[in-house]
Formats: sequence, structure tokens, C-alpha cells
Amino acid sequence: MDKNSIIGFILIAAIFIGFSVFQSGQMRKQAELQAQLDSVARVESLERDLAEAERLASLPDSLAGLPAVAQAIYKDSSLEAASHAEAQLVTLENEKIKVEFTTKGAQPWTVQVKDYKNYDSTDLYLFKPGAAEYSLSVYAGEAIRTQDFIFQVAEQTDSTVVMRLPFTGGGYIEQKYTLHAGSYEVSNLLSFVDMQAVLPRNVSMFDLDFNVVMPRMEKGYKNESQYSKLNYYFEGDKKPVEFGRGRNGSRRVDSKLSWMAFQQQFFSVILRAPKQFASGELAVSFFPENDPERNLMACSARMRADLPSGGNGSIPFEFYFGPNHYQTLKGIGQKYEKIIPLGGWLVGWFTKYAIIPMFNFFHRFIDSFGLIILLMTLVIKLVVFPLTYKSFSSSAKMSALKPELDKINEKYPHQDNQQEMLKKQQATMDLYKRAGVSPMGGCLPTLLTFPILWAMFRFFPASIELRQQPFLWCHDLSAYDSIVDFGTRIPIFGDHISLFALLMAVTMWLYSKMTMASQPTANDPNAASMRFMSVWMMPIMMFFICNSLSAALSYYYLLSQLISIVQTWAIRKSINKDEILAKVRASAGKPLPKSKWQQRLEEAQRMQEQQMRQQQKRK
Repeated sequence: MDKNSIIGFILIAAIFIGFSVFQSGQMRKQAELQAQLDSVARVESLERDLAEAERLASLPDSLAGLPAVAQAIYKDSSLEAASHAEAQLVTLENEKIKVEFTTKGAQPWTVQVKDYKNYDSTDLYLFKPGAAEYSLSVYAGEAIRTQDFIFQVAEQTDSTVVMRLPFTGGGYIEQKYTLHAGSYEVSNLLSFVDMQAVLPRNVSMFDLDFNVVMPRMEKGYKNESQYSKLNYYFEGDKKPVEFGRGRNGSRRVDSKLSWMAFQQQFFSVILRAPKQFASGELAVSFFPENDPERNLMACSARMRADLPSGGNGSIPFEFYFGPNHYQTLKGIGQKYEKIIPLGGWLVGWFTKYAIIPMFNFFHRFIDSFGLIILLMTLVIKLVVFPLTYKSFSSSAKMSALKPELDKINEKYPHQDNQQEMLKKQQATMDLYKRAGVSPMGGCLPTLLTFPILWAMFRFFPASIELRQQPFLWCHDLSAYDSIVDFGTRIPIFGDHISLFALLMAVTMWLYSKMTMASQPTANDPNAASMRFMSVWMMPIMMFFICNSLSAALSYYYLLSQLISIVQTWAIRKSINKDEILAKVRASAGKPLPKSKWQQRLEEAQRMQEQQMRQQQKRK
């Protein structure tokens, strides 16, 4: 290996290590920032408590001893009473989810998804009790926020709960929630009833705050956070806009917005406004891996919407509390399924119309997902075999030409002689033509298989069907499989060793070793860097990449490499090396047929030479 190659590999390694260290530093900074924010919030809360205590201490004894309700905060006596009432919980439940609502703000209190469990087998909650806020802010003679008031339960059935906040001046705000049977959807109807005397005529908008802290639900923090994000969708667009994926971020939207989704790797909380939001501000912030409460991310949306004209009317909203299951989301008909990361238009098309249908077909008859992945790999390899056969065949034929290539290397041994190297390349190309081999002929068909590999890279980590599905030594195909746990995180490497990732890397090394050994440049010093990259660097890099990703992904790549090894071996066995050598030696010394492109090139060269001679004669 030459000096430049060594320097290049050192730079690649330095960049790889530096990026990992930078990412670790960013995570520490996020943790420190979150700690600072929490500290500031605690200080501000303490300061408010002290100020209130000082205010009460400054009051005359005749007032200080009165109950708190006597010291009114709100001008409206009904609101004042509602601010001091006692909250209660109301539950709506079907076979899919259990939703608890609190009368404090008439909002969801917690949501349990009944069909699924956390990685540690505990009940799965999309947000824990009190970890969400769904609050309306409006000016009704004074600034009010529904989060601060206790609503009255006006009606309750098995599927519906109605809560109201009355005003002394007349009318009330009503929140009606309906849980649909056998569904993850909850309808919400926000109504302003007889509020003409309460809402000023110049008030035409209200703000809706929707904040959710989603807990961790999966085994690996890195994988879970990378596939968690915030999405928002504009009516008529092909897909939603997204941001997050393990990084804090915020967006301001100044145009009409249809829905937003707080998306964990496999579950989402979605809020849709059929009449659309007028504008909004969205943000997501990720908790550090060592968060003591095991929270994953805090999502917030402050949306603005139009009030009903005349202070009388209703505004519908829709919630989705459930899994990121493609068919389930697609069945709702609001393009919720677009939040699932399936790749760009080409890869996404292949995933939607080939991978998912094939996966579902096998799942109808087979319960073992490990066996399903094996069958899918065999089918894919069989379908693309006509494309890859030419590549495998060319490799096998070039292996058969090794004796003739050795003769050419002996005839032109000087690597530093440019003229001699050109003759060597010409002799090598003539040899390939006589044998009917195209060194680059198999590259394009092989490149066509890359979208399939990328589709699998996107499909397996996002497939909820694989979540907590065991296979062999792996307990969860959607997460990494660990045979060794270090107990501490090592930069770049992680805190464990995945056996599927390790086997995949070893198999990739064997396959690269097998293919490179048959190449005509196997003993060429100038190709040493390419061999090193293919045989060593790529398997090592793939191990580091897949070590913390879905075990199903590493398992698929492992099977794909094994099948490729078998295909290569079988094709090489079918190639008769003696026939190829005999064909080459029989055509030695005979003129080679020229392609049309070569003929046109030579004709252009002759014309150029004639023009140059004519110019010289004129001079």
C-alpha cells in the first residue's frame, strides 16, 4: 500500500472517530442544557411561592386568615369557583386503548395502548399520568386558560364523555370526547355555547396548546431516538414535513396546517383539525439516555385557530393514539401512513408495493418472523438473479483468465513506465475481448440492486410487526441482539456486541475475500487500497453501523451475503476454464472485431489527422 493510501485511511478513521466524539459531546450538552432549564424552572417556581408568601404576610390579619377562595383571581365568579374545585378522572376504554381524562382542563390524562407492552414487559403508555397538556387559551373579558379550571361532567357513556366550563355572564365551553369501537381514534368536539355576552366581538382566534412527554418504550436508546420525530402536514401535500430524529428542533408555521404527529419509533400521538389550524409553533426536545424518569422526548405544539362566529359553534378535532402500523394508518385516509420512513419515491414505491405485500403474505401462513425474512431474502435473490448473473459470470471468467493475465504482467513488469503501462492495459483489454468478458459489464445490474438493499435498511427498523418478536438468541428483532454487554458506553462501538451484526460483518469479509481473489488485479500493488477498502474497511464499518440497529436488518444482510457466496461458487463451477483459455489462445494473433463505437472513434481520429496535415501544408 502506498503512502497516499495510508494517509487516506488515517484521515477516514480520524473523521469517523471525531464524528463519534462530536456526537457524544452534543448529547452531553443537551443533558446539561436540560438540567439548566429544569433548574431555572425550579428557581422560578420557588420565587413565585416566596412572592405569594410575602404578599400574604403583608396583608392585614383580618384578610390573611380568610380562605383562599375569598381572594379572587378571576372577575367571573363561576371561573373563580372552577379554579378551586377538585379534579376527577373519567375513563373511556375499548379493546385497543384505554384513555383517562381529567376534569382539570377537560383533557387527556394518560393513554394506554392495550395490544402492546414496553420492552421490560410493563404496560405501554403513550404518555404517563399528567405528562400531557391539551389546553385552550382565549380572551373572554379576561385571559383564561382551560388548563387552570375544573370542568363539570355533563354526560358520560361507555364511549363518550362531555365536560363543560360555565361562565356567569352566560354560556359555557364544552369538550366532548368520543372513543370509537375497535379503533385507536378519539374524536374531540370543542364547542362555544351561548358565549356572545362573554367573548368580545374583536376576538376571532384562540390558541390551543398540545404538549406531550413521551417515555422510552424500546431496548436501545440510539435506535429509538433516531426513528422518533415530529411531523406536520399541509392539506394536499404528498407527504408531511418532519424534523427531529434524535435532534432538538423547532418550526414556526405561518400557513394553514392540517395535522401534526408526535412520533416515537413505533407509536404516535396525532392531532388533526378537519377545519385546519391557522398557524402554529412546533418543537421537539430529546431527553438524555440517562434520564432518571426514562423519558424519550418532549413534543409541543402551540396552534392558533378560528373562533366560531358570534361566539356560538363547534370546532372538530381528531386524535390518533396508536401504533405506526402501515395498513392501520393508511386505512384512516388522512395520509398518516406517510410518517413511516419507507425511503424516497423509488425505494418507497418498492417497499409499499413489493416488500410490505410479500411480508404480509408470508405472515398469513407463518408465525416465525425469522423464517419469513429468510423466505423474503430467497425470493428477492431469485428475482434479481438475472440482473446479477452477468456480474457473477464475468467475475468467474476473469478468474479463468488468470494464467494469461500473469503472462501480460511478466511481459510488462515496469509499473513506473507510462508507455509500458498503456501497452499493458491495451493487451489486457484485448484479452477480455477475445474471451468475451466485460469487466464493467456486471456493474450496472449490480447497481440496480442497491435500491432493494436501501429499502430493507428502511423497512426493518420501522416495521412494528417485528417489535418484540424473538428468533434464535434474539429476543426482539426490531432492536439489537446483544451477546456481550459492557455496562458502559465505548465511543463508536457502543455498550454491547450484536451477534447478528458480527456474523454479517464476517460473512461480508468472506465474500469480499472470495471476489477480490478472483480479480485480475489481485496481485497488483496499485489495487491494494481498493482491496483493503473492500475486504476490511467495509465489513468493519458495516459492523459499527448495524451493531445498534435492528437485528432483523443484520440478519437479512447476513442471509443476503451467504446466498451471494453460494451463487458465486455455483457459477464458477459451471464455467469451463479450459474452454475459455482455448478460445483465447485460438484467437491469438487474429484481428479483433470492432464495435460500431470503435469504428466511429477511429474514423473521427483519421479525419482529425487529415485536417492537421492539411493545415501543415498550408503553412
